[in-house]
Amino acid sequence: MPTFTAPVKDMQFILHDVLKTSEQDVTGYDDLDRDFTAAILEEAGKLASEVFAPLNAVGDSQGVTLENGVVRTPEGFKEAFERFREGGWAGLDCDPDYGGQGLPYLLSTATGEIFSSSNMAFMMYPGLTHGAYSAIHAHGTDAQKQTYLPKMVSCEWTGTMNLTEPHCGTDLGLMRTRAEPQDDGSYAITGQKIFISAGDHDMSENVIHLVLAKIPGGPEGIKGVSLFIVPKFLVKDDNTPGDRNAVSVGKVEEKMGIHGNATCVMNYDGATGYLLGEEHKGMRAMFTMMNEARLGVAMQGLSQATVAYENALAYAKDRLQGRAVTGAENPDGPADPLIVHPDIRRSLMDQKSFVEGARAFGLWSASLIDRSHRMGDDQAEGLVSLMTPVLKGFLTDQGFDMTVLAQQIYGGHGYIEEWGMSQFTRDARIAMIYEGANGIQALDLVGRKLAAQGGKPAMAFFEEIKGFIKENSDDEDLKANFMDPLKTASKQLQEAAMFFMQNGMKNPNEALSGSYDFMHLFGHVCLGYMWARMAVVAKAALAAGAEDRDFYDTKLATGRYYMARRLPACAMHVARITSGAETVMALDAANF
Repeated sequence: MPTFTAPVKDMQFILHDVLKTSEQDVTGYDDLDRDFTAAILEEAGKLASEVFAPLNAVGDSQGVTLENGVVRTPEGFKEAFERFREGGWAGLDCDPDYGGQGLPYLLSTATGEIFSSSNMAFMMYPGLTHGAYSAIHAHGTDAQKQTYLPKMVSCEWTGTMNLTEPHCGTDLGLMRTRAEPQDDGSYAITGQKIFISAGDHDMSENVIHLVLAKIPGGPEGIKGVSLFIVPKFLVKDDNTPGDRNAVSVGKVEEKMGIHGNATCVMNYDGATGYLLGEEHKGMRAMFTMMNEARLGVAMQGLSQATVAYENALAYAKDRLQGRAVTGAENPDGPADPLIVHPDIRRSLMDQKSFVEGARAFGLWSASLIDRSHRMGDDQAEGLVSLMTPVLKGFLTDQGFDMTVLAQQIYGGHGYIEEWGMSQFTRDARIAMIYEGANGIQALDLVGRKLAAQGGKPAMAFFEEIKGFIKENSDDEDLKANFMDPLKTASKQLQEAAMFFMQNGMKNPNEALSGSYDFMHLFGHVCLGYMWARMAVVAKAALAAGAEDRDFYDTKLATGRYYMARRLPACAMHVARITSGAETVMALDAANF
């Protein structure tokens, strides 16, 4: 069975050496010294490895069951959820006014990666709850906040988001769920929602559903959508669960992966709901939840790549197979370990360079969110908004690919369930689909985010990279191995963006046909930037006589690999983009 050990040392390197967290002027960051973050991350790692990780295979094999209208979670999940609640992990970055600890989102992102690596399906229950908490916190009335948030912060009550219907997914303007106004100010919610993660379960006293629906007489399409709070159990005056609401689970889906999470069909039969935010402004409120969820899903892609790589590396060191072409490296044994072979090394380096670069990208982005929310920094807000589709699309696509590479190292054993590697691949697959399929992320990036604010965030990103390269080009090694490749990749990204500007207005297909490549091009540049930043820090540490020279030497070697072997993919992506739409759109539908 796979194991998991939290990458605390690497996280500490990113938080303190690269991001210099405790030195930033962001409110609350001065408390995040090395000892404090180490204590938090190590405790999270202990819970993850000892409690959550052993349940990962259990959840995969047992799944969830629907019994008499109640969803039963896999064996051990309820006890693990109680441990999670008791530790206060659910409210780590939540508002202290409602029982949260008020710590920065950055720290919650780091612990979230650890927990998701150990058991992604399990962590979706509190993950969806946090998103629902954020939406109510941002858009709810004082009374709604007082009613729901304390119990959601503690995870005594959990939350969901209900968007998709059988006939519409991305095109939410087609939804049919309706909300009829009632005399008491509530609404009667009627309709069916599908693919509702954590839609029902036996681990909390109540489930607070956030449901998109249309109020009769409102505008057509997406402009007529409102958001409602619909509790599983109506809440009594003393804030305890009361009568069962008219909401039920019609079915629990059988899925490719994340078997331990209940993906439900939810039926609303005149259920009592309460408007969250303004009438017909439901998407504004829901996007508070969705944007947070998209970063969370990006980290899911990273998390599955992380745990898959960790186990593949251990297998490659242990499994004896063949001899090194340059001569036996294990002469006393019948064969050499897999890791001596160049192609195995290539695969492991692909995984390692992605995982560590993506972790830096995710934590850097979380720091931008903190800067935006805690400091009102508009530039940080614009930059993280630009990065959100890149994070979600690139990290989940690449994260899935890395789980496949890890599985491949096991050969036939990777295809056998007892080794557990297929679960990482199956679980990672959903991250490319939910919270906006990655094709939609690419369209959002090119169609909306790139030109947002007149292109100001994109230009700020290009200038940031340009300034960084200029500051760090005196060192010949850094220049040749990091700054020059990053400069080339950044120019290729700008070339692609210019192609869209020059051609997209005349023919939108010219831009949209290249949007997916652009998302990956952007992602590679972001990871290249992260690796260049880490290389600067590693070189400085070595020059200062750092004790752990192996760690910093390894960072530099891994970074050089990414810049030499992964970043050149940018040339391929820009070539595809600038080839235009003609070949993509050439066939009539009947000729496919």
